[in-house]
Amino acid sequence: MVAELTELFKHNLWANLRLLDACEKLTDEQLDATSPGTYGSIRDTLVHIASGEELYVCMMLGQPRPPRREEEGFRGFAGLRDSLTGTGEELIRLAQNDAIPASYLDRDEGVELAGTMVVILAINHATEHRAHINSILSHLGIEPVELDGWAYGYIQGLLRIM
Repeated sequence: MVAELTELFKHNLWANLRLLDACEKLTDEQLDATSPGTYGSIRDTLVHIASGEELYVCMMLGQPRPPRREEEGFRGFAGLRDSLTGTGEELIRLAQNDAIPASYLDRDEGVELAGTMVVILAINHATEHRAHINSILSHLGIEPVELDGWAYGYIQGLLRIM
């Protein structure tokens, strides 16, 4: 299962960076766009994805909650790329080393979570908010970014067309 979980986190990192690449080409007006049923603007959602991933990595490492990035706001694509690359690579490392903790005690929230629950939260959170951004792009008449497993598998050579 280590290899499968590692590949899942590799997909997560790939999808985050691919989405950043696409969003970096948008105008300020497009980055500030939103749509009903989404988290907020594209810009705010990107910051939220990075903030969430920082939280989940800290949880898996048994560290206290980091400051919320949303309070700082959007500080550019370079910072988001560095953050998402760092947290994405850490998630991959944890999976490769079979180092996902059995549980995490969140003293701030007063709950204990199974380690597998933190994995579910990390993957689901990013996937859901990337979909929000793709919905906004569609609403703007911009082709959504292909981020699904099929696109990843094809690009990474994990599947072949027969």
